[in-house]
This record gives sequence, C-alpha cells and structure tokens, in this order.
Amino acid sequence: MSLPEINTKIQETAKRLLKEGKAEVVIGYRQGTAPMTVAPHFARTEDDCNQLVWSNFAKINLATYLPKFPGKVALIAKGCDARSAVGQVVESQIARENLYIVGVACNGMVDVELIQAKEPRPVFTAEEDMATIKLSGEGWSTSLTKDDVLRRACKTCVCRTPKDIADELIGAETPALSPDDYADLKALAAKSPEEKMAYFKGLVKDCLRCYACRNACPLCYCPVCFVDETRPQWLGKSQDEMDTFTFHILRAFHCSGRCTSCGSCEAVCPMDIKLREFNRILEEEVQRDWQYVPGLNWEQKPPLTTYRPDDEAEFIK
Repeated sequence: MSLPEINTKIQETAKRLLKEGKAEVVIGYRQGTAPMTVAPHFARTEDDCNQLVWSNFAKINLATYLPKFPGKVALIAKGCDARSAVGQVVESQIARENLYIVGVACNGMVDVELIQAKEPRPVFTAEEDMATIKLSGEGWSTSLTKDDVLRRACKTCVCRTPKDIADELIGAETPALSPDDYADLKALAAKSPEEKMAYFKGLVKDCLRCYACRNACPLCYCPVCFVDETRPQWLGKSQDEMDTFTFHILRAFHCSGRCTSCGSCEAVCPMDIKLREFNRILEEEVQRDWQYVPGLNWEQKPPLTTYRPDDEAEFIK
C-alpha cells in the first residue's frame, strides 16, 4: 500500500471503530507543526479522524498514553507500539477488553538527525513515500533514500508487522531486516570491570537529568518514580555523576525483560545519548537465559516478574 492509501485506511478504520462503539478514543498520529515531525493525536470525532496520518517520522511509541485512558481505546500501532501494549496488558496496567490494536505494517522510521547530517540546510517542506524522503528549502530540493536514514532501532526490529497481536492489520506483512544478534556486545563483555564502568559513564556524561527518556517510555508508568521519592530519597537532584549513572542503571534494570527496543528513549533525548546500550545487554541475557522476547504473547509474563519452583536459580548459587 502507498502512504496515501494507508492514511485513508487508518482514517476509515478509526471512524468505524468509534461508530461501532469499539473505542471511545483512537490514538494515532497527526501532522506536526514543523517539517519532518508528527504529534500524538487523540481522535474522538469523525473530524478528529480526518487528521490521522501515517508517517516515516512517527518515532514515538504511542502505547505510552494507554494507561491514561480508563475507557475503550483503539491504538494505531507499529510493531513496537503493539508489543508495548501487550506488555501493559500482561502487567495489568490496562484491560485487554478495553484495547483494540490496529496494526500497521511498518518498514521502519527515519532518523531526523541522520537526515540533518546529510542535509544541514533549513528544510521548509518534507514529502515522503514508502521509500524516499523529498526535502526542499529556499532555492533547493533533494531526495534521500529512506533506508539510508533509518533509525538504529528499526534496523533490528523483530516485529515490524504486528500481525499476531493486532486485532486487525493495515498493509501487507513487512519482514524484519536483520534481527539483533548482539555481536557488538561481545567486545564490551570482554572488557574489564573498570573499562565497562568507564564506557557506561562516558555514555551518560552529557545527561541533563531531564527525564525525557522516562516520560517517553511505555514501561515507566509508576505513580511515583524512584528518582522522585523523598521518603526515602534514593538519588540526589543535582548533576552529580554517580546520581546520574545510578538513574540510568536502575531504569535499565526496571526495564529488563520488558523493553521492546522501540528506541523512544533515544528519540527524545536532547543530548543524543545511546540509551539502548543499557537495555540491550539485559535484553540479550533474557533472550539467552529464558528464551523470552517481550510483547509477543498475551499470556506469558516477563521472566523477572515470575517465580518457578523448578527454576535452577544459578544466579544466587
């Protein structure tokens, strides 16, 4: 399907779901106010549905908004959005009967920073189709191949088409490009503890503690985050190096066995920190030790949230 055809199908589907009472609100995307941007959109009327779009710039995981709606909700979902929604159902944050997933076949989202690195001139308009991004500014225009500016997380996505977890699907199935084999982690694993510490401290040295990563994450739904606790106070509020490092380490452990590698944390980071490096290490261990990939099964709970009497528990021996 072409991009205009997908847009039309999404709008028609949203109107139908509202009319049939299967949803009180449809969560999707609308065009942003600047080129190369989209924004979350919450459609409750037919006119609202006419603003729904699908875009190569739809990088934010919309499942983040699901726990905020108590009634029936329809989600226009990429594979990672759908997987995160499954995780929220499994963890009893939302009710399955109140959720309707409209999966959209996704061939990856583009990285605006990569585009800006290739074309630093001010962009006035950005036209897109399934394979190219056409940019234009004052007295110039150019085209970029989408695959050349694909987001890092999208290159190793294991569920580009959520056909097995969506209630209905728009578009033909899109196969994964190359599932993450974690080959780059082997070099990191060979480093000494001191070298590993220096590596990860270097990753977050520019962190502002703005918590945009936490706010964009569909897994961070705690009523009070540990960084905001005051009784007891777990972390200081300053730019202290160890406080900053501790925040990222603890958040990674909170997400272990649950992260769908959507990359929203990296997408919103104003300092361009490669935050998935923390999560991917734990992701690889969970896959290796428990053969578990989060968000692909409505019944199976994350291994670190369950207990089995026959578990060998090697980690405590």
